[in-house]
Amino acid sequence: MEKRRVVVTGLGIVSPFGCGIDKFWNSLIAGKSGIKKITRIPLDGHLVTFGGEATTFEDEVIQNELLDAKEMKRMDRFTQFACVASDEAVKDANLDISKEDPYRVGVIVGSGAGGFDTYEKQHKAMIDRGPTKCSPFTIPMLISNMAAGRVSMRHGAKGINKAIVTACATSAHSVGDAFRSIQYGDADVIIAGGAEAVLTNIGLGAFTTARTLSRRNDEPTRASRPYDIDRDGFVMGEGGACLILEELEHALNRGAKIYAEVVGYGQTGDAYDMVAPDPTGAGAAKSMEIAVKDANIEPSKVDYINAHGTSTHLGDIAESQAIAKVFGDLDTNKNLKVSSTKSMHGHMIGATGAAESIVCIKAIEKGIIPPTINLENQDPEVANLNYVPNKAIEANVKYALSNSFGFGGQNASLLFKKYEK
Repeated sequence: MEKRRVVVTGLGIVSPFGCGIDKFWNSLIAGKSGIKKITRIPLDGHLVTFGGEATTFEDEVIQNELLDAKEMKRMDRFTQFACVASDEAVKDANLDISKEDPYRVGVIVGSGAGGFDTYEKQHKAMIDRGPTKCSPFTIPMLISNMAAGRVSMRHGAKGINKAIVTACATSAHSVGDAFRSIQYGDADVIIAGGAEAVLTNIGLGAFTTARTLSRRNDEPTRASRPYDIDRDGFVMGEGGACLILEELEHALNRGAKIYAEVVGYGQTGDAYDMVAPDPTGAGAAKSMEIAVKDANIEPSKVDYINAHGTSTHLGDIAESQAIAKVFGDLDTNKNLKVSSTKSMHGHMIGATGAAESIVCIKAIEKGIIPPTINLENQDPEVANLNYVPNKAIEANVKYALSNSFGFGGQNASLLFKKYEK
């Protein structure tokens, strides 16, 4: 069977910079940090007090009437993010699903953790007032697949409907599985992405006790510093990101704008540790190799990699060495640019793969590569690569790769190409 071509026709995001692609992209190319002191929860007793919080979300929702107030009360925050991001993506794609066969339009939107906020609030209600006092909407609010369910109901999409849960690789796998589903004819259009809202008491506290987070409380904007020798952990973010993936002929027939083509998808498992990456980077390297092979190109053709680049000691080293193994370092490949935009938006967990796919797509569209900010003293243990330190650069980007690696050793690599007829 001949595989069908798949293109991206719509983008939508909720990020620490606010609602909307323009706010997200313009902040990144300006090298602006979205990391700040957390405002949604009491911080007494917390050893980490900052993150990539979507602080303007509620105000933007109310001002722009993005969600119905009654429905918002029946959604966890992560589902709200997914709905708003999907609305922007569908509008951006100029997609009218009422004119489509609804069973050919799918939704693949995941979340790494689901409704942490709902867990906390309803557990407190039960402890304070008894086991029958939790909301009747508790279960449909907290389950991880409800973002996909709500998005499908919102837009009338009746085709493939599922939620991927692979921690930090969640929305990368969502985009990749959507790509495969359209390639092989199971759908014509899929809303793909992820959402996460773990800046809660348990989320912040648990990640802190796992000793994974930066504790640079006095300098939050400088806390996420991938590849820098002074990095001390990642910075949690939140948000939602969705892409409209579409079969090429379907997109052309309805006159859709095409941002880029999806041409490669790799996925592997480390089979190594619950949290730590395989220090050899073998699984990460294989994931990238598979994506490049899937696109039927040589590794030297890849111009830009948006790295997983979380700002952890082991993760940055392992991934950088894997990149150098597959694509070469500066001694053998001077064309390749690598950056971690988590230095600016933080680690959006289940939303991060889709958000960083958007970065790759915009880099292709605009010919600009966003920087890795806070990279002041490069760690000699990371591979010798061009990490685009501190300032965006102009570049002709034909192929861009996005890496996402989750707790449990789940790896995903997505390869995008500048669209050519």
